[in-house]
Amino acid sequence: MNSSDAVDIATDALVVIAKISAPFLLVVLAIGLIVGLMQSVTQLQEPTLSFVPKLIGAAVVIALAGPWMLDELVGFAHELYQRTPQLLEG
Repeated sequence: MNSSDAVDIATDALVVIAKISAPFLLVVLAIGLIVGLMQSVTQLQEPTLSFVPKLIGAAVVIALAGPWMLDELVGFAHELYQRTPQLLEG
């Protein structure tokens, strides 16, 4: 295994992490924006008010995109296991 292989693995890992975290980040960002907008319109400035909708949004993301996320992780691990003999040869 040389430095090029390590960089390739790290790059692939970062891409998988970005793909898996994107649904969470987008949903929580959208919910936070909507709740923040509603708080400014109603002048209700309670900092803990956005926690429950974000938690519900994250649960919905897990329920809807969970199988896809798991497939991505398993595919990455499977690819890594298949590359192991090649990496050990040098």
